Amino acid sequence: MIAKRLFCSILSCLLLFNLVQAQPVSEIKVVVNQRINTVPTSMWGIFFEDINFAADGGLYAELVKNRSFNFNDPLMGWKWMNKGEGKGDGRLYNFGDVLRPNKRYVRIQSTSESGSFGLSNEGFRGIGLKKDAGYRLTVTARGGDLNSTANLVVELVDSTGKMLAENQISGITKDWKKYEVILNPIRTDASARLNVMLKGKGLVEVETVSLFPVDTWKGRKNGLRSDLVQLLADMKPGFVRFPGGCIVEGREIATRYQWKKTVGDPNDRELIINRWNTEFKHRFTPDYFQSFGLGFYEYFLLSEDIGAEPLPILNCGMACQYNTAELAALENLDPYIQDALDLIEFANGAVTTQWGKLRASMGHPEPFNLKMMGVGNEQWGPQYIERFKRFNTLLKEKHPEIKLITSAGPAPEGDKFTYLWDELVKLNADFVDEHYYQSPSWFLKNAGRYDAYPRKGPKVFAGEYAAHSKGQADPTSRNNLESAIAEAAFMTGLERNCDVVQMCSYAPLLAHKDAWQWNPDLIWFDNLSVVPTPNYLVQKLFATNKGSYTVSVLKDKGVIAGKDGIYASATIDEKTKEVILKLVNISQNTVPLKFSFTGESFKSQYANMEVLKNKELTSWNSFATPSNLGIDVQKVKVSGRSLMLNLDGNSVNVLRIKM
Repeated sequence: MIAKRLFCSILSCLLLFNLVQAQPVSEIKVVVNQRINTVPTSMWGIFFEDINFAADGGLYAELVKNRSFNFNDPLMGWKWMNKGEGKGDGRLYNFGDVLRPNKRYVRIQSTSESGSFGLSNEGFRGIGLKKDAGYRLTVTARGGDLNSTANLVVELVDSTGKMLAENQISGITKDWKKYEVILNPIRTDASARLNVMLKGKGLVEVETVSLFPVDTWKGRKNGLRSDLVQLLADMKPGFVRFPGGCIVEGREIATRYQWKKTVGDPNDRELIINRWNTEFKHRFTPDYFQSFGLGFYEYFLLSEDIGAEPLPILNCGMACQYNTAELAALENLDPYIQDALDLIEFANGAVTTQWGKLRASMGHPEPFNLKMMGVGNEQWGPQYIERFKRFNTLLKEKHPEIKLITSAGPAPEGDKFTYLWDELVKLNADFVDEHYYQSPSWFLKNAGRYDAYPRKGPKVFAGEYAAHSKGQADPTSRNNLESAIAEAAFMTGLERNCDVVQMCSYAPLLAHKDAWQWNPDLIWFDNLSVVPTPNYLVQKLFATNKGSYTVSVLKDKGVIAGKDGIYASATIDEKTKEVILKLVNISQNTVPLKFSFTGESFKSQYANMEVLKNKELTSWNSFATPSNLGIDVQKVKVSGRSLMLNLDGNSVNVLRIKM
């Protein structure tokens, strides 16, 4: 009986082996010697919007929430407290004027010789501290009692109140002055608090309290969070679109994004409520405001730092049409257009001009070389077209060198979409911005979307896209492998049609683990760490393996966009003299492929293939397992004009072959 079972088992294995061996091999032709389309340097970029605490509490490295007491609730994020036998009186004052109605300060009066009295700040869902790292605390204060011997003590404590770092500020004068000390925590903590206390009898008035890590991007004082910027730089993006997104529109015209209020001294920038503060009831975030410490100057500087083209988007006189749909009357549109003209001067103008002079005074006398600009975000209807016409006429007259990005509305099809495209073709628009927040299956079905698009007329900016595994903006959606693979399949179609689609960016970019409004997102972070998603890895694979021009990848004389579960595109890198193949297998099974290269014979070699794969489509990178999905490098043998390749199931693959 045992011998019979063993014989049957061996026979079954042989039959299975023969079945695998008998699986037909797909033959694919790569036409290396026929150049198709030049790949734009701006092909793959990043989209930034201040959603999910992406700016304050995220990329902008400030660790104190409501640092100048300017929130609608002036003490939000703060609480009065005493330590030991400390007693005192705490008051909030407003010394604002018409231009700055919410300019406030607090009075801390300690009435006890022992103990201490003051304020404690909770940070952005806590304050993240690293052991032995330096943290620069600045306080703008004045002394209210010249005979006082009290010192202002600043402390970093953990959630139980245990001391992590301490320093003190003495000699506070009667005039407003900025004081600075460095704090060095004795251990790492993700949810610390900052205490600002008066020890001993006395009185001090405080206008601003700020805390930044000393280690910021490029070491810039009070700058950007270095680990987040490094992930962006590692993508080698062709452009940075900023500041959004719906942030540009505002819930109403009064709360729209106004770039002129975001430049100059960060301490003088006017804080406003963030429109995502109350947008979603299931993610109510009443403490979400915009300090504009990350403003237009910083966006331009960030773009320059990471080698990307700046792409600012400006309000066109329309509030969000999903909210109030307020409009600026056409006869009142001139200030909006002037904002656009002044922005070009701020970015590109000589230091002798008004706005060029401001740029220089901020530390950048050289121009930022702005080449493109968006007019409106996600607007639709005749009201958008009539406003864009006004912008287009004046901007093209005075700055024909600037390419303008226009809106195709909030969806990739439908009456709004068709109307806008028809009108923008008539106006000979430069770029039309298409957005796709759809299911993974939609992305797979639409990988050939642009194969039949007109080759003349406006170019396409795929400005916002993401595969939502559980429906659009569903809070349970994950950045899982299924969504990443679907996006990669779609992106092969974008690359193949880069003569039409010339800029692309995933959205949204960043999300704080404890303070997000929209899900999924490209990069997740908490107060101490970052988690690149598989979607990030796909974006990075495409952007860092862009190539110089496309070549054909054909099966049965047709493009490969879903045949046998395979999606493909190919480019040539002129600098490195390499063929770059991007291959996506959406099936569960390994698929054998045979490639023949027309017009090029390769020396026998082993080429590197970067692979993102997993057997489970629902797999993802969590904070507990941030490296669950990563990029593996495989060696592939290439010889002559052919290549045999077994493409793993559920995989995204990028193969570079030296010519």
